[in-house]
Amino acid sequence: MREAYYDLGKLVLARGERTKAQDYLRRSGYKDFNSPVTLIGAFSEDVASGHTFAARRIAEVVPGRVYVLTGLEFTEYYFVVSDDGRELIGIDAGTRPDSAKTAYEALRAYAPGLPPLTTIFITHSHWDHIGGHAYFRSVNPRLRFYARSNYQGEIALDLAVPDTFAKYFFGERFSLDDVRSFKPDVTIDRQTEVKIGGTRIELIPVQGGETRDGMFIHLPDLSVMFVGDFIMPYLGAPFAPEGDLQGLLDAIDVVVQRNPKHLLHGHEPLTRNFSSPAILTQLKQDLGWLRGQVLAAIRHGDARASIQQANLIPPDLLHGHPDVYLPYFVMREHVIDRLFDQNVGYWQSDLTGLDHLSRADRAELLADYLGVSEKQLTKAVERLVADGKYELAASLLESSGPRFERSDSVAKAKRLVYLKLMEKNQNTDPFKFILYSAKSGEQPPQMSRGN
Repeated sequence: MREAYYDLGKLVLARGERTKAQDYLRRSGYKDFNSPVTLIGAFSEDVASGHTFAARRIAEVVPGRVYVLTGLEFTEYYFVVSDDGRELIGIDAGTRPDSAKTAYEALRAYAPGLPPLTTIFITHSHWDHIGGHAYFRSVNPRLRFYARSNYQGEIALDLAVPDTFAKYFFGERFSLDDVRSFKPDVTIDRQTEVKIGGTRIELIPVQGGETRDGMFIHLPDLSVMFVGDFIMPYLGAPFAPEGDLQGLLDAIDVVVQRNPKHLLHGHEPLTRNFSSPAILTQLKQDLGWLRGQVLAAIRHGDARASIQQANLIPPDLLHGHPDVYLPYFVMREHVIDRLFDQNVGYWQSDLTGLDHLSRADRAELLADYLGVSEKQLTKAVERLVADGKYELAASLLESSGPRFERSDSVAKAKRLVYLKLMEKNQNTDPFKFILYSAKSGEQPPQMSRGN
């Protein structure tokens, strides 16, 4: 609806109805009627609260038993009513105490007759899955958290990541103290079956594709499996030294063996795209093929960019199920990047890594040695944008930035480039969308389902 309101506003403005036009503009979330891009995706940004993947909604995956809360913040919230109806079980704890409070209160308003919350299972100890734990402790001081026994190693990685990324992704309200203070009541180091309020729950430790402390929560009697972020396309956070493709492939076998009807992930796009064991089965074959191609290219001495530009498509992909096309596409780039990072040293075959040139050095080359002026720079950027070469335009601007940081024309060119990159990635790469939004200064607001 964002673009619909925007275009309606432009139509009524053309008729001279300024008050009505401003109302449509406000509802669209745009600042003015001069947007050079069309943003039709569900991704949204907020400086204080960070990124959301989808519009807000509460749904019942299993009516009266399994609830999912989407769009309340960066991650999904899941709650399960026990078999005896006396206990509420949570899956993961969200990113921040304030967002956990908002989610839990929304659930209680939606279903006021729910039993008290007694247990939360953690699928993995990333920022956005444990950061709200303190709020849930305040709801019930006797609440019991279950997590993997090696959770502390993952938290150590969380705490080592540059603060800048956390603020872009989770908002300025986010604090690493909420991650640092997490401590489960029960740790799991092997496959374990527990009963909560009569509900049989299978806890399955997995290496997974993202973190070493992954844990599947399987409810066999409901045919529901909560899988966290084991198949996050980035194979771990792209700004952290983690991710394991073989762990992902092994975890797929676990899912396929259990064959749950409902496969519920830690983020809405994951649940939508990696929705069934059948999709994962074919995807495993395709990713195995991709790994072989990437490792062979690395041994051959190919540069990362050359591998990315080779458009590697498994020979059987187009003969398989169409539902696998998009999952393979969104994973391919990041699987290549992670494999390259894990299998290449800091000196690469194309001599990348031998020098340590900074942005300031490249700006000196452009301005002092090549004599590039402000006008020439902006004209080059305009040509690159017209040709759809947005990444190259961004690279040029970042290289020359220190010399032209006070230029209005360069600032406008930079905003345009990063808006175009947001537009390009709005349906396939939320993490790029987040960073490009920060660079452009444009935060598309969340649209409600009723808007």
